[in-house]
Amino acid sequence: MTSYKCGKCGRTVDIDPEKMGIKCPICGGKIFYKERGTVAKKIKAR
Repeated sequence: MTSYKCGKCGRTVDIDPEKMGIKCPICGGKIFYKERGTVAKKIKAR
């Protein structure tokens, strides 16, 4: 399971990515944002 943030109600929802037709169980929203960690990556400039 992966945690996503609902775009409609803003709550964190655990969703199985293998399932088709995902929907927020709280508000019924269908837009989700994947939560990312707070770790910043450093990339060398060329």
